[in-house]
Amino acid sequence: MAKAILLFSGGLDSMIASQILLKQKIKVIPVCFFSYFFDCQRAKKSAESLGLKLRVIDFSEEHLKIIKSPKYGRGKGLNPCIDCHLLMAKEAKKLLKKTNTDFVATGDVLGQRPFSQNLKSLKIIERESGLTGLILRPLSAQLLPETLPEKRRWVNRETLFGIKGKSRSYQLLLAKKFNIKEFPTPSGGCILTDIEYSVKLKELFEKVPDCDGNDCQLLRKGRVFWRKDDSNDDILIVVARNEKECLELKKMKKETDIILEPKNFSGPVVLARGFLKKKKKKNNKKIIQDAKELLLRYSKVR
Repeated sequence: MAKAILLFSGGLDSMIASQILLKQKIKVIPVCFFSYFFDCQRAKKSAESLGLKLRVIDFSEEHLKIIKSPKYGRGKGLNPCIDCHLLMAKEAKKLLKKTNTDFVATGDVLGQRPFSQNLKSLKIIERESGLTGLILRPLSAQLLPETLPEKRRWVNRETLFGIKGKSRSYQLLLAKKFNIKEFPTPSGGCILTDIEYSVKLKELFEKVPDCDGNDCQLLRKGRVFWRKDDSNDDILIVVARNEKECLELKKMKKETDIILEPKNFSGPVVLARGFLKKKKKKNNKKIIQDAKELLLRYSKVR
């Protein structure tokens, strides 16, 4: 029995891909990657509904590097989809040897995403990952060059599909065919496609090129402000918008961060963060004053 690493996002396409392979007696090892910008919650739920044992891999640090400097550009936000899919393919290749697996499969549909799922992009991913001929895309296989799994008759090409474009009508028919009753909406789970967040993240990259994952995630935990300290260095101030964010800001606090909380009145938690590494500075009066003003601005008591 042949075995396949299936890049499994938990969306309908990857769910259908798993069932196509299983029907052809392929042993499927579904793999989901998570980073600072997306998780595997959707994949876990989908895998469980299909009776699949999901393997979850953290590639946060490697992913952050390609986001800062992608080789193949970005989408409308800061989403480097080609580089991201390429990184997943490279990680999948490592798993082939570790798990004694024969090939890699994905739920890609040709032309569904114009930037990352066109023929040129798919070829780049295969070539750069070192997996030429070893990535099977069951939903669009009949529109693509024959792969090694097909040539070796591990899978029957005639039973694969030739789906193309953004329409999901054919996938919905296949979902019914494979008795897939519950599946997530097609909206992506990657925050990098969010334009508002991408603007904030781009500003962070410009001001703090060596920012880390905590810095990137902090931008999602409240209202974001940039200020200057007494030495004219950039300071990031985040003001929580609700009780959940108040708790999250406290959990994300670094050793040198300043946290302000209201006493005797209702208001948000405020976190101020500087980015100097070479020289330590005492708590800056201007930083505290700026943070205090923002706390009062968004409090119920002036």
